[in-house]
Amino acid sequence: MGRVYNFSAGPAVLPEEVLKEAAEEMLDYRGTGMSVMEMSHRSKAFETIIEEAEQDIRDLMNIPDNYKVLFLQGGASQQFAMIPMNLMKNKVADYIITGQWAKKAYEEAKKYGKVNAIASSADKTFSYIPDCSDLPISEDADYVYICENNTIYGTKYKTLPNTKGKVLVSDVSSCFLSEPVDVTKYGIIYGGVQKNVGPAGVVIVIIREDLITEDTLPGTPTMLKYKIHADNKSLYNTPPAYGIYICGKVFKWLKKKGGLAAMKEFNERKAAILYDYLDQSKLFKGTVRKEDRSLMNVPFVTGNEELDAKFVKEAKAAGFENLKGHRTVGGMRASIYNAMPMEGVEKLVEFMKKFEAENLK
Repeated sequence: MGRVYNFSAGPAVLPEEVLKEAAEEMLDYRGTGMSVMEMSHRSKAFETIIEEAEQDIRDLMNIPDNYKVLFLQGGASQQFAMIPMNLMKNKVADYIITGQWAKKAYEEAKKYGKVNAIASSADKTFSYIPDCSDLPISEDADYVYICENNTIYGTKYKTLPNTKGKVLVSDVSSCFLSEPVDVTKYGIIYGGVQKNVGPAGVVIVIIREDLITEDTLPGTPTMLKYKIHADNKSLYNTPPAYGIYICGKVFKWLKKKGGLAAMKEFNERKAAILYDYLDQSKLFKGTVRKEDRSLMNVPFVTGNEELDAKFVKEAKAAGFENLKGHRTVGGMRASIYNAMPMEGVEKLVEFMKKFEAENLK
């Protein structure tokens, strides 16, 4: 069996050339006589890997010098606690709820202070992004929190919220490095890498230096202090070394592809193939308000659960994997991250057309 078209939401498809390169280096990384999996995180070879990875993501995202890049563990979910523990000086934070992950972050933050849900799209199953131009931002809020691309529901902020001068914290797990971004608009921009950047086990946190202080909430574990990781260049303890190595390769692949502006253009063309079909299909329809559609995650339904299940089953048999929607929404979802080739989406649409022709009564 060859490679399938993998539409998984995460862990997700990685660039084939990155995997091949890693395979070639598996037993002997550049003459060291060992795998990156086996080498000391204090070795010269690994020091070069992590430093180059940091430099490459700085180049790609144009990260200013007054921001630190941290390679951490615990996934995006650990950040749900780490953020309030480090940032809640007034013990007040504002959250915008646009999906399950924003909601989980909001619930977690409640353990540490007063947390306000200042906007939500729960009323329409998170199928849109609320208007965030004039929100009731709390006077004493330590930060405003968003999840920028909602993996499960397929929505994406096209305009960042007006935080009225408050620090913006954003979870970009599922749109990481898919388009250019102005890092200066954020206090913290972070993401688990297993969707668009690398293998599960690494979370990258880009944080403005003034937010890194000794002054954390009482009882904050040492491992959950940004300052500890920043002072130790992400090497306070053994980092997820192999994962960082693969992320570094993906950064180089992105640079070779022309950087984030080129990726955005590629992703827009790729997503349009699927959305254009959904907009004219008589069987399938997208579930997200047009102007809030994600380029990365595309949920769609037939309106009939049995037909949805039949589609997922037949698609799998035809080599299209992981198209079943998240258990909370049902239907289908195609995650079409950076590494999903254009032809993967073209072939999927071809298959959908065939399925539509066969199943339209």
